[in-house]
Amino acid sequence: MIIVFVVDNFLSKTDGTTVSAHRFREELIKQGHTVRVVAIGVEGQDMYGLKEHYVPIVTPVAKRNHMRFGKFDKKVVEQAFTGADVVHLVFPWQLERKCLRLAKKMGIPVTGAFHCQPENITYNAGLKRFGFVAYFLYWLFNQWLYKDVENIHCPSNFLANELKKHKYKARLQVISNGISDFFKPPENPLTERRDDKINVTMIGRLAPEKRQDVIINAVKHSKYRDRIQLYFSGHGPSRNKYINMSADLPNPPRFEVWSPDELLQLLRQTDIYIHASDVDLESLSCIEAFSCGKAPIISDSPKSATPQFALDKRNLFKHGDYLDLRDKLDYWIEHPEERERMGKEYVKLGEQYNIRYSALKMSQMFKDAALDFELNQGGMR
Repeated sequence: MIIVFVVDNFLSKTDGTTVSAHRFREELIKQGHTVRVVAIGVEGQDMYGLKEHYVPIVTPVAKRNHMRFGKFDKKVVEQAFTGADVVHLVFPWQLERKCLRLAKKMGIPVTGAFHCQPENITYNAGLKRFGFVAYFLYWLFNQWLYKDVENIHCPSNFLANELKKHKYKARLQVISNGISDFFKPPENPLTERRDDKINVTMIGRLAPEKRQDVIINAVKHSKYRDRIQLYFSGHGPSRNKYINMSADLPNPPRFEVWSPDELLQLLRQTDIYIHASDVDLESLSCIEAFSCGKAPIISDSPKSATPQFALDKRNLFKHGDYLDLRDKLDYWIEHPEERERMGKEYVKLGEQYNIRYSALKMSQMFKDAALDFELNQGGMR
């Protein structure tokens, strides 16, 4: 098949959506498909580059969270769509909406992906207490794009259920975004440490909904605070706030964006991984951590899919409750043998989320969409 991905921000590899798009493209090419990409600034074979679209007020705020919007160019997009079997739209923004209309005019089936959780927007806008705003955004996204596609890629059952609640009528295809074989435990576990620190890690954007503040407060109240070294991998608008908030910790946290190789080494040397986020459609970073053999401590937030990964109630804490998180953290510090045993169970769980399986399911979704479109077109004739 010739598949076209429309994804504004393809050159960015710092968020889960674009990382997922890269992985899916690589795996689909391995299956023998041709995968074209329409995105800002891309170059090379099967790449169709666009300029950036500036939206007053919105763009400056979006860039703080490393989101950019592509500017629709009919000539470029027509070239990308010519001969395509299916077009896959990753976001509900203006670029994708115009691409949807063009694809329909050209007689090409279209699928969508739901990667922008409305609660991410409301948290960053300081509106998390106003649930009706998120409800409105679900409705708006549906009106903008999703009501006009037959299949929606949902990274989790959690999201599929949310879309059902909000009256989405398309087929909801639950397919994990998947991780690569890169994230796995070392063949020879590290047995030597240069210090007696307890390494605690969270990977994720430094933003209000990710709740790194809960981790910082939990460590402040831990009986092991003098030994704990925090690592936060990511960037975002709350970075300075968290640096100031953690200034009185005995061991200053490290706030960095590590390369994939460095991140793998960090996870392998991590003692405890915490995922404190209130809002997540799946969380590749949590999967990457437990695939490296780390039994996670996960927020039980009702607006997050991540609780699905909890194999035990000890792997969950009450969302936003730093004292409950502190208790779970201290428990796992005090039980290293159980931590190691559970880590092995999590490695087995991680194998279920390999990108190879996800790409096969995604490929089937594209084939089904193309077949359904052909049958419907035939019925119309």
